[in-house]
Amino acid sequence: MQQPLVAISTDVRQFDNYTWHAAPQQYLEAAISGAGVFPVLVPSFGDRLDFDELLSSVDGVMVTGSKSNVHPSLYGGDASEKNGPYDPARDATTLPLIRRAVERGVPLLAICRGIQEMNVALGGTLATEIQEREGTLDHRAPVSDNQDERFAIHQKVSIKPGSCLAGVFGAGEITVNSVHRQAVDQIGPKLQIEAVADDGTVEAVSVRDARAFAVGVQWHPEYWVKSDGNSAKIFRAFGDAVRLHAAAKSGARAAAE
Repeated sequence: MQQPLVAISTDVRQFDNYTWHAAPQQYLEAAISGAGVFPVLVPSFGDRLDFDELLSSVDGVMVTGSKSNVHPSLYGGDASEKNGPYDPARDATTLPLIRRAVERGVPLLAICRGIQEMNVALGGTLATEIQEREGTLDHRAPVSDNQDERFAIHQKVSIKPGSCLAGVFGAGEITVNSVHRQAVDQIGPKLQIEAVADDGTVEAVSVRDARAFAVGVQWHPEYWVKSDGNSAKIFRAFGDAVRLHAAAKSGARAAAE
């Protein structure tokens, strides 16, 4: 089975007296089993990396979730300890990578922190500690040591008619998991809303007039990709877009020869 390369974002973490650039296994497993692609971890070295060279070598980009938050200085927010933890090396890598992927028409799937990075990269802002806002649901995971309980599918979101995700799920409601305390606030001018929760919280966005699949979701389809139909659908759609991009590149090379 063909496995086109997909660039995967990494977090910078300190443990065992080393600095690690790493991604959670659930995202890598979902990339392989759900999208049918070959995940390639991108170290978070910011502008030391040649993003154009990277995007010439891969056929998709996936931006993962994380416990860290986008640094508020990047969107005019409050850079307090309460709104952390932060990972500035990741920010310096993912934000320009997202912008270049969109500009070049490379398929993009951004999950949880990823949708927030996507929004900031394209000119939007974030709302922090949304559970403290009047009329807003508590979107955080329940307190539990059991990951299946923390990532349980329980929250309804409404898919916008005519949207990119309506082509994936159909218009109307689907049920997803919800594990976040930040969310899209002012949406970036290049983005459009794809889905909202019952309280109006933005749960998915896409790039307006995108040259390829370019979607961000606030929920975690990677966790249940093997057992939940809707979780599988979004990875399958991403994988199909990646293969289409790979085929177009291959065709362009053949024509040039």
